[in-house]
Amino acid sequence: MPTASTAEDRLLALPRFADAGAAAYKPGLERMRALLAALGDPHLVYPTVHVAGTNGKGSTASFAASVAQAAGLRVGLHTSPHLVSLRERMRIDGRPAPPAWLDGAVDRWGGAVEAVGPSFFEATVALSLLYFAEQDVDLAVVEVGLGGRLDATNVLVPCVAAVTHVGLDHTDLLGATTREIAREKAGIAKPGVPLLHAVADADARDSLETEARGRGGVVEAVRETCRVEPAGVGSGGAEAAPPGSAPPGPAPPRVCLVTPLRDYGPVVLGLPGPHQAWNAALAVRAAEVASPAPPTPEAVRAGLAEVARRTGLRGRGGAWAADPRVVLDVAHNADGWRAALDAVAVPEGGRLWVLAGVLADKDAAALGALLARRPAGLPSAHRVLAAGLEGERALSAEALAEALGRGGADAEPAGTPAEALRRFQDAAGPADRLLVTGSHQTVAAVLQGEP
Repeated sequence: MPTASTAEDRLLALPRFADAGAAAYKPGLERMRALLAALGDPHLVYPTVHVAGTNGKGSTASFAASVAQAAGLRVGLHTSPHLVSLRERMRIDGRPAPPAWLDGAVDRWGGAVEAVGPSFFEATVALSLLYFAEQDVDLAVVEVGLGGRLDATNVLVPCVAAVTHVGLDHTDLLGATTREIAREKAGIAKPGVPLLHAVADADARDSLETEARGRGGVVEAVRETCRVEPAGVGSGGAEAAPPGSAPPGPAPPRVCLVTPLRDYGPVVLGLPGPHQAWNAALAVRAAEVASPAPPTPEAVRAGLAEVARRTGLRGRGGAWAADPRVVLDVAHNADGWRAALDAVAVPEGGRLWVLAGVLADKDAAALGALLARRPAGLPSAHRVLAAGLEGERALSAEALAEALGRGGADAEPAGTPAEALRRFQDAAGPADRLLVTGSHQTVAAVLQGEP
């Protein structure tokens, strides 16, 4: 690796999908196996939960980690991409790896990294798995980066695997149909290992289950084995959710959850939006299967309600506390944008603004269509601010406004995400709401201006 002032600089100099897209994508597991072998195969010393899916895998992984943590386990959590620091990818009980640990690890193992020649993602996954081993975790929850079958995380032999959802994303790499993409995600199935899924689309589900069983996985469709029903919306008070459980913003949803193990009754979900209900059910079921002693009802309730605080998860519908409220959601495809828009609660007299920053390989016109044709009962966007992002994969503000316009949205170029944020703050009323969405990069940029 090139000489740099910090371990993070050295790692960020490796080929990154976030910067170069498919040009930096290195499918296959040979490099990961070689790198982990050089590090002493740290991933073999603790049980793991492996989570894939087009949307919802970060939320589901975080729910599962939070429930396990509430049950008294020391839990490692690997998610990607990061928002501010790459150390967010390697968290234990919600705390990122300390800078000193990362500096020391890169100093010790930099030669092995240079010899293998991994991508940035492969190196950070390997370091996460090493960190979890050195810190003696009881369980690690690991989110797939892209796809499943050829993803660097697929070196794991987990105690349980989970697939959240299958939709059209990364079609240039994973396939042009949901059936093809489902087969790639089913590639995380292992002989004799439970593979749980919450896939609703019939074609995708059939393809996923056929492929997973062909690989020896023990398939369970949680939409059949579990029951999730609305239980009203929490008030945000003590009875709805423990203090600090959900970030400010839309009131936390409440659902009645029943799994094959037990009836949990009403539970509060610490992430907003109806789409989180099945993510939570899948996570609870994964925690039940992964744990020798399944989590108690109290641990499940606390873990679901307090997911943001316990895991450090951000950018899944959480909001800043000050008005006019800013809601952050890293959604980056049509299904995710639809869910993000549906979850935004605008008070009476308020207006919905949308600040979007989208990468060039995403379907920005689909976001434009969603903004132009909001369902009855949901607020239409008062103003759509198109922000330009940095990097080879980025769309300029002008190009994004044009792409959103092709979908039917009336979007205005608004400069950088920081400039677009200032435009909202200068013109918005106290009851207005700004949804920041389109990519992790967009949310990360806006976080720099958080009060």
